[in-house]
Amino acid sequence: MTYLNPVFHYGYEAFFERCQDVGIDGIIIPDLPFEEKEEVDVVAGNYGIDLISMIAPTSKERIRKIAKGAKGFLYVVSSMGVTNITTDIDGMLKEIRSVSNVPAAVGFSIHTPGQAAEISRTAEGVIVGSAVIKLIAKYGAHAGGHLYTYVRRMKEAVSHSQ
Repeated sequence: MTYLNPVFHYGYEAFFERCQDVGIDGIIIPDLPFEEKEEVDVVAGNYGIDLISMIAPTSKERIRKIAKGAKGFLYVVSSMGVTNITTDIDGMLKEIRSVSNVPAAVGFSIHTPGQAAEISRTAEGVIVGSAVIKLIAKYGAHAGGHLYTYVRRMKEAVSHSQ
C-alpha cells in the first residue's frame, strides 16, 4: 500500500518493474480514484501486478462499476470511522457478487478476534492493519511475541467461524 505520489516520482515503469522483481503481485493506492486509474493499471498489468480497487461505504452507486473492473481482490472499507463498523457490509458484498467473482476482503476498524470472525462469515478475507501497527508502536523491537499472539488469535477466530 502506498500513495500515488511516490509511484509517480519513481516512474510507473521503473516502480512496477521493481515490484515484479521483488515478488509483489498486487498494490493498493488509496488516493488513486477509480475513474483515473487506467494509466497506472495498464503499466502495472504489463508487469503482472494487480491494482487493487477499494470500495468505500460512500461508493453506493459505484459499487458495481468498481467491482466489475476489479483484479486480485477488492478491499471493502468497512466504515468511515475508526471505532465502530456501521456499514451494511452484507449489502455491499451482495452488490459486489452480483457482478464479480473477485474475492472481497473487508478492512478498517477491525481490531478484535470477534470482529474478524463476524466479517469472515460473509467476506473472503479480513484486513487488519492499524491494530498491528499499534502493537509495533507500543512494543517496538520487542513486538514479535505480541504480534505472534495477536495474529494467532485473529487467525483462530476466522478459522472457527467458517
